[in-house]
Amino acid sequence: MKARPHSLAAAIAVLTAATLVSGCSSGGSGAADSAGSSGGVVKLDFWGWAPGYDQSVARFNQTHPNIQVSFDKTASGSKGGYTKMLTAAKAGNAPCLAQVGYETLPSFAAAGALEDVSKYAAPAKSQFADWTWQQVTIGAQTYGIPVDTAPMALMYRKDLFAKYGITTAPVTWEEYAADAAKVHAADPSVYLGDFGNDAYNYAGLAWQADAGWFGTAGDKWQVSVDSAANQKVAGFWQGLLDKKLLKTDPSYDPSLYADMANGKVLSDVNAVWDAPIIASSVKAGAGQWAVAPMPVQDAANPVYGNDGGSATAVLKGCGHAKEATEFATWMSTDTDSVSNLIKVTGIYPAATAGLSNPALAAPDPFYGGQNIYDVFKNESAHISTAWQWGPTMTQTATDLGDGLGQAGTGGTTLSGMLATVQGKTVAGMKQQGLSVSGG
Repeated sequence: MKARPHSLAAAIAVLTAATLVSGCSSGGSGAADSAGSSGGVVKLDFWGWAPGYDQSVARFNQTHPNIQVSFDKTASGSKGGYTKMLTAAKAGNAPCLAQVGYETLPSFAAAGALEDVSKYAAPAKSQFADWTWQQVTIGAQTYGIPVDTAPMALMYRKDLFAKYGITTAPVTWEEYAADAAKVHAADPSVYLGDFGNDAYNYAGLAWQADAGWFGTAGDKWQVSVDSAANQKVAGFWQGLLDKKLLKTDPSYDPSLYADMANGKVLSDVNAVWDAPIIASSVKAGAGQWAVAPMPVQDAANPVYGNDGGSATAVLKGCGHAKEATEFATWMSTDTDSVSNLIKVTGIYPAATAGLSNPALAAPDPFYGGQNIYDVFKNESAHISTAWQWGPTMTQTATDLGDGLGQAGTGGTTLSGMLATVQGKTVAGMKQQGLSVSGG
């Protein structure tokens, strides 16, 4: 397994953090209070948006009377949560803890918004797969604790597949395209799947194809959003869009779930955490849904994608970094907490012990009694661990999401969109003072 390079990312964090760090005071909400310093109750604020996190927090508080955590639900990161966190860090009043996706953690580090908790986190390192620990570590500094990974799969209506003559879920993307044409020919109002505007879902497709977006060489960042490998991925999906074989509802929009409930969209290629979202958002067809492996390029040598994964990060200015790290480690490793996060949040655990959690073996009634986590478990060994996120993913994801939405409505092509995002990403990185090549 290849490890991602960190030396440049560490240098970037030092280079670009000065302004923000100087604005972080010790008087923020995460600062040490008199009760904590005198041996009383340590109080920690935790910002995040995932369902189920509050329940794990409640479990922790019941068993840790000397450390009490308050979970404040924010908008999701891409919907304003990250902006709120960064603004609070700059003002010096950030919470101690925050839910931060792996893809965004380098951006937080580059902005000086994270607390180095290496000395507190080190004892927990052996409890996690190496590649997930790399997601929370830049250079020699660890900024939080991994929570989950996000292998992708195909969630589909098996009864409606059968209605349109599809007896088994498509194994390859070639079969997926053929099934999309078959369904739409039978009923032009019905689509095999949806092409949404979620940048990280699209990243999972690129991840699967080994079409990386960022890398490092020498003392420079490399940006390859518009590479030949990425153009190949774009070409496949553009072909389906050109033939009008996919619905183009915005990702996670009520219109998408209405189309699923009405039998107009029959499947979704998405991450493990999407399984409970579909179950809670699409009541129709309960028991008729199933989960199959994500379609692949080569059935003889399957490679899958990853869409997400997050950490419990410790933000700059936290006066109780030790206790914050203790909580973060507990949330990701405690059996009851992990069971809750599997059932409610839909995580696939990053902690190695979590992979034997009984909740992963439970049949799911919405998915016809299937043990859906078997699919994700089998896929995990075939997901590359070499993918690297860049330091400006907030901007890159916004630009990509806008472009995906425009491509879905015919306002641009995916090929042109990639070129635009490449140019904007490089310009944005240079504007931050980063050394970069790639367009």
